[in-house]
Amino acid sequence: MRFFTPEWAETVRAAVDAGPPREDKLPEYWSWIDRARTAYTATWALGVRETGLYLVLAWKDGKCVDAAISGDPGSADYVLTAGFATWRELREGADPGQAVMYRRLRLERGNVLAFFRVIYFFVESLAALSRVPAEP
Repeated sequence: MRFFTPEWAETVRAAVDAGPPREDKLPEYWSWIDRARTAYTATWALGVRETGLYLVLAWKDGKCVDAAISGDPGSADYVLTAGFATWRELREGADPGQAVMYRRLRLERGNVLAFFRVIYFFVESLAALSRVPAEP
């Protein structure tokens, strides 16, 4: 499956909706994720700088209900972009939290405070996304 194609986007939607495997972290961490996710409603546009393409993920009441590939982030609540090298590193197992913390995946639009209130939910969703196999 090719990276940033409609087929990949739908596979990602299912993966982030299911969430990552719940291992290697305390049960309290996963309880926090569950609470943060329960009523979460927002749209994320995750872009690749070099191509101008975005994976647009729509969340409603804690479920990822839609995924699309677009050349425009549209009215997404949160727009984050990274270079192709960062996306490749994430697919190869790089730490998603570090990608955000070190601004390799950069929040370019959206309420910073609201975004960081659920950062661990976002990071775990990004971890689930990164496990979806894709060719460049």
